[in-house]
Formats: sequence, C-alpha cells, structure tokens
Amino acid sequence: MSLPSFSFPGLRDRMPDHWQELLAAKLPRSRIVPTLQDNKLSLAARVAALEQTLADIEGPIMLVAHSAGAIIAVHWAVCHQRSIIGALLAVPVDLETPLPPGRPTIGELRAQGWLPLPRRRLSFPSIVAASANDPLGPPDRIAELARAWGSRLVELGPVGHLAPAEGYGEWPDAVRFIRELS
Repeated sequence: MSLPSFSFPGLRDRMPDHWQELLAAKLPRSRIVPTLQDNKLSLAARVAALEQTLADIEGPIMLVAHSAGAIIAVHWAVCHQRSIIGALLAVPVDLETPLPPGRPTIGELRAQGWLPLPRRRLSFPSIVAASANDPLGPPDRIAELARAWGSRLVELGPVGHLAPAEGYGEWPDAVRFIRELS
C-alpha cells in the first residue's frame, strides 16, 4: 500500500498503543496529524492542522480517522477540495448527543465550531465502521450520519469505542477497509 494515508486522532489525542499508531508504523507513507499544543478543542485549529499536514503532499490521499477524527475529516471535506481516494471513518463520535462526564459538553463543542455536524455527501468513497455498543456513538445515530455522508456502513459488532481499553491495539480490519477504498 504505497498510497499516502493520514490518520488523525480524536479529542483525547494520540495513544502509543492505539490501532492508528500501530497501523501508521506499518504503512510506509503514512502520516499522523500532529497533536495540537494550543486550542485543543478548537475545530478550526484541528481542521487547519489537517490541511497543513496535507499541503505538501501531491497526488491522491487516503484518510484514516477515529472518533472525533472522523468528524474532523468530514468538516475538512466540506471546506476543502483535494484528491482523496477514500476515507475510513472508524467509530465516529456523535457530538450532538451528550458525552459521558469528563468530556466536552454540547455547549463547549458548539462554541468551538464542532456543531452542527455536517450532513453533506462526501465527494469521495468512505466507510463508516460502527460499533454496536460504542458509548460515544449510538448505532442508529452513526447509521444516520453514514447515510448523510454517502458512506458504506460496516457494523463491527460490540467493539466499544475501538480503543486500547477495549483491546484494540492491533485492528487488522483497518488494512482490509483501506484496500477496499484504494
């Protein structure tokens, strides 16, 4: 897989044992969008970081996003035109539903530009990988977003939030989905 791919984490930033980190280490032309030092909750800052990371790449790109990173990808796609081959949007978080304690509130997310969530068809093929028991994305809401984005919905079963806490480390299906989109 020689296609440049870009991963970007969600609101909690990078974790060394996360499947995205492990996948990026295996893909020779992969890059991870850098963690923000300031304005960590600002959607505009996150979208700008993605755009800056993509700016020096020529040719087609594959986006690989997890959680709020999937929402960043969709917000970015609404405002920018690039040659994107496809996007793997793994367990997008539903930011329009109150998140568990300790996470940003709907008011904070709205003030930082995250809401409303885009509901426009993406201009490139995409797969939304959804969990049956994700505490941050009820299956019916994620299915609704996948339809709005024109994404193929893949139901993963009960994988939680597809994070190290649920045992995802390695996630071999990511490579399969990326190949399908390539």
